Amino acid sequence: MSIRKKSQCFVLCSLLFSVLSISAEETDQQALSVPLEEIQTFVNVFETIRQGYVEELSDKQVLQKALKGMVSALDPHSEYLTKDEISEFQEITSGNYAGIGVEVEMQDGRLVVISPLDDSPASRVGILSGDVIIRIDGGLVSGIGIQEVTMMMRGEVGSTVTLDIERDGEIITLSIERSLLDSQSLVSRWLSDGIAYIRISQFQGDSDKEFNKALNALQSEKDINGLVLDLRNNPGGVLQSAVGIVDALIDDGLIVYTDGRHDQSKVQFSATKQTALPNAPVVVLINEGSASASEIVAGALQDHSRGVVMGTESFGKGSVQTVVPLADGSAVKLTTALYFTPHGRSIQAQGIEPDILVPDVNLVSNRATFFVKEAELSGHLKNGTGGKDRVSADVDVSIDALAKDDFQLYQAYTVLSAFPQLLKR
Repeated sequence: MSIRKKSQCFVLCSLLFSVLSISAEETDQQALSVPLEEIQTFVNVFETIRQGYVEELSDKQVLQKALKGMVSALDPHSEYLTKDEISEFQEITSGNYAGIGVEVEMQDGRLVVISPLDDSPASRVGILSGDVIIRIDGGLVSGIGIQEVTMMMRGEVGSTVTLDIERDGEIITLSIERSLLDSQSLVSRWLSDGIAYIRISQFQGDSDKEFNKALNALQSEKDINGLVLDLRNNPGGVLQSAVGIVDALIDDGLIVYTDGRHDQSKVQFSATKQTALPNAPVVVLINEGSASASEIVAGALQDHSRGVVMGTESFGKGSVQTVVPLADGSAVKLTTALYFTPHGRSIQAQGIEPDILVPDVNLVSNRATFFVKEAELSGHLKNGTGGKDRVSADVDVSIDALAKDDFQLYQAYTVLSAFPQLLKR
């Protein structure tokens, strides 16, 4: 081997040592077993690419591509991040950035939409869970890492990005205007008297506090007799916020635990005694766009028999990613553990099955827009027990509208409405 190649081998081995090191503290004064034959093969491939590739690449470019390929080949969620990508990653996880608002994952080399964020440019143009993004601004996305894809979809506020999307065997081209995404992760309202609704679109750092604040605000108006917790198309987010929301609904027991190769990856989260809503029945809505932290919430409430899970089967992302910083400012986002529900169920590649399967369908109401009741007929007899006449204007047609607009939510509402009557029987 030439002196130059030996020097390159030494440099590359040193770089690989830093990548393989989880932290300086853990590896200090410990000898690493390095597969020298495989390292030599790596050096040979590196040199072949550097000298023979059709486009001239710097040593740094070749090495970064090698590192990205090595990490991304592990699973769809592990990724090598350059120094520039780290700052982008931190900005995205803060929940305040300019883009189109869509959560994606690589599945078998295909860029699949998990879910569009609520009221985002992506949701407004009709992007759906399960859509496959083929091109971004004319460039194919196959073989590109998630972080690179994310950066391609970001840009200045008001600029546009063009996506070619495969849906049901057809190619759809969408032009989407980027906007500043400072998403409101939680909304709350009353569905009817005593039936509350809280929608969490993603778990941000303060989502658990916002959840408790919303419950307190609703309870200050009237008693909550039932709660619909809507986690549909929620791609996940901050684990601690998800744990805090479960903790607000149960007063004892395990919420979630993680398990991996190292002791640091074995973590348990348990409930405290304080609960914001100890007794009211809960329906949790999920669908194929519910992933990660939202699956943890649904699975925990299901295992504790604290809530009825309705909708369709969730996405099935039950792995834990840890961002490990490296000495040069880059980092490895590495899958280090799996999530398990309180009863020991692994979410990974299975998801959460609803207790009551409710498809996402559109209904057509057969009720006429104009109708007449007996009490509106001239000369009608009065109620036999002296009850007040009810005319057509007294009939709440808003629930009919809910059934047409959101059948899954309507079904959750009917379950909670019937619950007190079922307890009386």
